[in-house]
Amino acid sequence: MELTVDLFGVRFQNPVLLASGTCGFGAEVISVTRVEALGGLVTKSVTLEPRAGNPAPRVAEFGAGMLNSVGLANPGAGRVRREALPWIEANLSATVVFVSVAGHTTEEYSQVVQILDDGPGFLGFELNLSCPNDAQRSGLPFALDPEALHQVVSGVRRRTERPILVKLAPNTPDLTPVIRAAEDAGADGLTLVNTLPGLIVGPEDGRSVLGAGAGGVSGPALRAVGIHAVWSAAQQTDLPLVGVGGIGSGKDAAQYLAVGASLVQIGTASFWDSRAAERSVHELRSLGAARGARSVLELRGAPIVPGSARTARSEEPAPDRESVPLG
Repeated sequence: MELTVDLFGVRFQNPVLLASGTCGFGAEVISVTRVEALGGLVTKSVTLEPRAGNPAPRVAEFGAGMLNSVGLANPGAGRVRREALPWIEANLSATVVFVSVAGHTTEEYSQVVQILDDGPGFLGFELNLSCPNDAQRSGLPFALDPEALHQVVSGVRRRTERPILVKLAPNTPDLTPVIRAAEDAGADGLTLVNTLPGLIVGPEDGRSVLGAGAGGVSGPALRAVGIHAVWSAAQQTDLPLVGVGGIGSGKDAAQYLAVGASLVQIGTASFWDSRAAERSVHELRSLGAARGARSVLELRGAPIVPGSARTARSEEPAPDRESVPLG
């Protein structure tokens, strides 16, 4: 089965990328992960100034996944432009790379993009608007505030012609306003979803297990939430969707593709198995071949979900390709 996906003006050799916050800038994982075998990666989030991150412990496992509160630790936009991007160009030239950008004011996002935009080695930006670990901004996260989200995305749009992915939060009660805001502001695609706010305390002392207190839930516990978010977004927008949350196998990836994702990202699973992303690529190919699909595109957007506005259409073959429902 053919795995290539043409999107954002480039060809991804397959739809499986490494998610932001789980692969650094690539150098941190190339000794244990064959990055060249994947569709691409998203760097850790870059802020205007360097950040040391949150106090330890920053990560804790629980029965259904992982809780983390890293705090956007990164060397800052200036150093990333001088060091990380040239390294990516020299060592990952065949890899499609998005740079994740974060900030605690609308202008910071634009400033970071302005610093990085003329740098080498990457295709576009993913705007981290929903990280629950950034305690420096008061009020709602950008991803839950359509007006603030619009300001961020439109400000970035004015400073770059590169593709912009807008990463949304899983805990918004209604995706419609933020999707509309992202579209209107000039987003090229949406990434769904970021981590879900969570808390774990010790049963003996009632103390939070993370040094910063609350954190973000990822891993298998997030998968059904992410799939639902992509399914919901696919009914409301024609922007390309990137699915992320709880993917650890080809079957997991196939579920995201079935509800409308064009690409997927694997994160937490890589901590447990450094080859999880590459293994998922092979599993996805085998799954599609077993179903008679000639291309991974035939696995996309054919869910059978009662109540879906697109269910009726998805049960009929598309005019230019065979439809392969995954259920």
